[in-house]
Amino acid sequence: MSMQNLFTIAPHAAFLTTLADRILDNTLTPDWDIGGPFGLADITVILPTRRARLALSEIFADRLGGAVLLPDIRTFGGAPEEEEPFLPPFEAPPLTPAIPPMRRRLMLAQLVEKWAQQSGDMQPGPAEILALADSLAELIDDCHVEGVAPNALRQIVAEDLPVHWQDALKFLDIAFAAWPTILTEAGLQDAASLRNQQLARQAGAADTIFGDKPVIAAGSTGSIPATANLLKTIAGLPRGALVLPGLDTSLSPAMAAHLADPAHAPHGHPQYGLVQLLDRFGVRPDQVTELAKEPAHPRTHFVRRSLALPDDVTDWAETAATLPYDAFDGLAISVARTDEEQARAIALAAHAALVESKSVGIISPDRTLARRIAAELARFDIGVDDSAGMPLSQSRMGRLARQLVVLVESRFAPVDLMAVLNNRYTSLGMGRALLSDVAQLLDLALLRGARPAPGLAGLRQHLDRNLAGEIDHVPHQLTTEEGARIRDLFDRLDAAIALLSAILAGGGFFAAQMADALTIALAALAAPEPGKPAIPIPGADEFASWIETLIAEPDRGPHFRATGFGDALERLMAGVTVRPPAAHRTDIAIWGQLEARLQNPDVLILAGLTEGVWPEAADPGPWASRTMRIRIGLEPPERRLGQAAHDFEMALGNRNVLVTLAERSGTSPATPSRLVQRLEALAGPVRAEAMRAQGKVWVERARALDLVPGPPKPAPRPTPAPPANARPRSLSITEVETLIRSPYDLYAKYVLGLRPLDPLGVDPGPRERGTLLHEIFGRFIEEGHDPTALDAPAQLARLADSVLTALEALPERQTLWQQRFAATADAFIAFERARPEITMRQAELSGAWHFEVEGTRFTLRGRADRIDIRQDGRIEIIDFKTGSVPEPREMTALLAPQLPLEAKMVAEGVFGDIAAAPTEALTYIKIGAGPAAFEVKPFAVGKDCDLATAIDQTFARFQAHLKAYCLSDTTAMTARIFPKPNQRFAGSYDHLARTGEWTIAADGDEAAE
Repeated sequence: MSMQNLFTIAPHAAFLTTLADRILDNTLTPDWDIGGPFGLADITVILPTRRARLALSEIFADRLGGAVLLPDIRTFGGAPEEEEPFLPPFEAPPLTPAIPPMRRRLMLAQLVEKWAQQSGDMQPGPAEILALADSLAELIDDCHVEGVAPNALRQIVAEDLPVHWQDALKFLDIAFAAWPTILTEAGLQDAASLRNQQLARQAGAADTIFGDKPVIAAGSTGSIPATANLLKTIAGLPRGALVLPGLDTSLSPAMAAHLADPAHAPHGHPQYGLVQLLDRFGVRPDQVTELAKEPAHPRTHFVRRSLALPDDVTDWAETAATLPYDAFDGLAISVARTDEEQARAIALAAHAALVESKSVGIISPDRTLARRIAAELARFDIGVDDSAGMPLSQSRMGRLARQLVVLVESRFAPVDLMAVLNNRYTSLGMGRALLSDVAQLLDLALLRGARPAPGLAGLRQHLDRNLAGEIDHVPHQLTTEEGARIRDLFDRLDAAIALLSAILAGGGFFAAQMADALTIALAALAAPEPGKPAIPIPGADEFASWIETLIAEPDRGPHFRATGFGDALERLMAGVTVRPPAAHRTDIAIWGQLEARLQNPDVLILAGLTEGVWPEAADPGPWASRTMRIRIGLEPPERRLGQAAHDFEMALGNRNVLVTLAERSGTSPATPSRLVQRLEALAGPVRAEAMRAQGKVWVERARALDLVPGPPKPAPRPTPAPPANARPRSLSITEVETLIRSPYDLYAKYVLGLRPLDPLGVDPGPRERGTLLHEIFGRFIEEGHDPTALDAPAQLARLADSVLTALEALPERQTLWQQRFAATADAFIAFERARPEITMRQAELSGAWHFEVEGTRFTLRGRADRIDIRQDGRIEIIDFKTGSVPEPREMTALLAPQLPLEAKMVAEGVFGDIAAAPTEALTYIKIGAGPAAFEVKPFAVGKDCDLATAIDQTFARFQAHLKAYCLSDTTAMTARIFPKPNQRFAGSYDHLARTGEWTIAADGDEAAE
């Protein structure tokens, strides 16, 4: 091969612009007349991407002006019609077609599923099987790409491997032997194998096709061996030329030999791939011609030294001392706290550049971050074209499909049901406005508080209970007309998902079976109101095509089940992309890493420079370890690190570069990319801080974007003072403690008329457990069971089973609570049998006491868990607590008024048929779990105080608070006067009172008091 046909363009030179200029000045086309009418048209240029092809066309048009015949610009790996120039002028046998991607995926998943079933270990779910199949497909492709024969696996000595990899090797041996046979019988081959054959055919026909016409391959690193062979062929043509991106021609022969030797583990070096390509050609880097006419920029030397091999950094101190300051001009590093803040900072930097009529390129391998950036740019009315598109599962259509499947899978769990009904594309033939109204009724009437039984049947039953008034504390009591509207909604939902539900309820199904049912269900779900046009759903066309690929593969793939199918559906959609309908504008774009080699906008932003993102983790996958890959002749996963480093090196050749990263990823800390760390380490702390200072301005602007001017001003503690006639005249016994501790809560409840809503779909917790336990113990007494009877434990267990059926929607929780109750039940029976002095037990008694305070009638309402009458006629009041029991100091400080006020009401004779009598004892019984399943705690009184006195003092304090907060026109009903120091949960009205603001401003609860 003639070394005169090998060229490179340094990172500091605009790649495509330089390429065009060197074609036009005959550097790449010596002895070729480009001035003739067909001079340029007879030149063929091959580039890696379509975007680069379009950009080069624009550069030629700009350079030449007017109407002109441009070179024939093509792409590697283009569509078949783009490969026509490579077709030989002689007849060649047709190539075996490639297996459709979905068929390949499902068939490999079947192999994995069979292996998993026979392995006897924990069985993976369908989503995991698909993920394993994808990894297996990648390994097969790697073998095709790098020319490794399937039987190479037999070179590995299994006994040298850990047990896990031995099992994987057994499967690979079977799979790699069976897979070619499966493809041959089907008359198909892997796409990677077909691509190798196509590239080989192109290489074989290149001399015949091009002859002595110029052909230039540019921008490829030849990382695929078949592509490398084609590049070698093109470079060997009479007028062929190969232009490499960013080759370091200053590499010494010794360093080049070092990089070419895999034994030195140079795979993470940015020049590794290019040196390997030249080694295949038998050429050294210093023999390649540099096309950039500009003098070498100091930044290029700086970046290359920062990415040197570990053995070549001993001179970093000397290198840093000699670096000129202009190596850092236009290079900034922006460190945000979160990905959200990073995206906002990028949007602000891009917006500022666009205002100055500069072009902007944003490069990020993190597609989630790319979508965040696009969303932030939309704040400035800037639409941006993301070259990677959007995953189908994240598109509007994909989300609706996943929401629907999860709804059926969860048997109409409240959150999933409202997610589907609140989706903007759900109409069910009713129209969005009517559907939204009915969905809100459904939410308030059936999904808050008591949980309905699973499925539509459970919802229908719950609807009937609401209409019959059988649900306690329901936020909205339905009318007959409202119930009919909800019932109509249920009918429409039932009809829409009937087929899908039947398939998911089966014992197992294939993806093709689900595809038809999902299509029918989604069509019914998005059906417009009669007479109205359907609303187009973004991603619908791509979704329809994806459905067709599934339908075309009946009886293939793993067996799916309802459980976990939502995750499996998302995995099935992997690899399908929804492209934007058209580019929003040409002066800004979001690109992948490959574009870093070829594009040179005025401002280039490298986003997401954290470990695991750029570069991505060097994960060999679940089937072959790093050692196994090397033994069979595959490149180790560290090869990706070298490719990422090369893209980074090329990108930093741009004049104005902003590198961004975040300190946290989600809820976890993030580590700056090793590329950034090396850059800053070589630059030194002073220059590194200077680069960060330049980038900090965008983070500061991002933080200030949504801030209110001036220092934060916390809301003051609310002090509402409604007129006395608007304040409550009736309180429950449990609300008396609220009156003492936080009158604001009573203001919100009674004056404003606000009632807290239970969270949507929340699982039953301690409060619900307490309610159920109260019902069990209450019914045991109400039904007249004798605790001393031999069958008392059995009767109590029967009642528990009956009451806990309310948890049938959560069978795991039901079983757990039944097991916990067993220990509590034994302690309860033992407690009752140890009290022979009790002659009568009364449970769940309600009472109301009317009395006057300064001439104003007031009502105290209450419900006592237990009132027991002793042989001497005195009373013992018992309160069961599944939560915390008041501390003794709270009882003696009169801050636990519930039981003393119940005793006062008993003394007034307002609890049912119980005659007025003094109370002898007040008792709390703490019901918990484990050793603390049943703890008896008597009410505590002060040293110089008896129970009767404590009861009178509690009532007196209650009257004082009534005078101050319920009978006054001026006293403010303030929040958190005496907050519980050990309370671990927020109050129902804390958010309304903005408690978090003024308690912090007052330096904590104690200062707030």
